[in-house]
Amino acid sequence: MNVFEFRNLLSSEDRKEKRKNFLRSLIKSVETGANGTQDYIVKKGSGKNKIARAK
Repeated sequence: MNVFEFRNLLSSEDRKEKRKNFLRSLIKSVETGANGTQDYIVKKGSGKNKIARAK
């Protein structure tokens, strides 16, 4: 491997790493259960005001 190939290899690895870090920074964490998406409360019936759970 000559110097030119070595430099190209280093620069391509550097570009790959920068791209991975950039894509990671775009990912936003979400809050589970925000806006009532995790637990649903029964509005009518015998189980009124209780959290509905799937069995």
